[in-house]
Amino acid sequence: MQKALRTIFLAVPVALAGALPAPVQAQTYQIDCAILLCLAGGWPASVPCARARAEFIRRITPWPVEPPLQIWRCPMGAAFGGGAPISPTERLFDIAMRPPLEGPDASRPATLPLIEAQATEQADIDISGDAFDFVRSIRVYHIQYSQRRDREGDCNRHDATRLGSYGTQGDYRWTRSSVGAVPAASDLAVPEHCSGYSWRSVFVDWRDHAGNYGFEEVRY
Repeated sequence: MQKALRTIFLAVPVALAGALPAPVQAQTYQIDCAILLCLAGGWPASVPCARARAEFIRRITPWPVEPPLQIWRCPMGAAFGGGAPISPTERLFDIAMRPPLEGPDASRPATLPLIEAQATEQADIDISGDAFDFVRSIRVYHIQYSQRRDREGDCNRHDATRLGSYGTQGDYRWTRSSVGAVPAASDLAVPEHCSGYSWRSVFVDWRDHAGNYGFEEVRY
């Protein structure tokens, strides 16, 4: 079962790319469904996945720092008339292939208010199983750190680092963290001694459905 599910996740983004050859058509998929699929598949090379990854990174580029995957915007629990029940991955593929909504909702991603730090919305299906561990693997470190010695020789350190993470059902929250918890893949390099140093960035990392590690960092 796990092997079959992995095959679906890896194949869907490639199929999506092949089904949308023209630049205009490539914009018709629902972006958070595309992010979900492409992230699971390790961001395969395709126009839809390139756009999905660009949006994923744009959301963590200040300001504000948004949840990079907003899974509540991907309607995986949508009902389909007739036929046998389909799996969550098949639902994702079907939704991602739909044309955009007509009318006021067509520009929804651009017109919605900014996402607050805490996002209590959740996926509209149960994603608590192992198949969706890649969603919960996403970590966003908003790093704000500085240090310097004062005139008395004391080392003054300021660490306002926060961690954004996903709950069992895809809800997103911020908690206090520290530079000591930031993964080694970050370019953060706090000096061993208290020399003047300042660093501000947003670092995001994840593991795809196969367990492969990936990350991005945006300085500001």
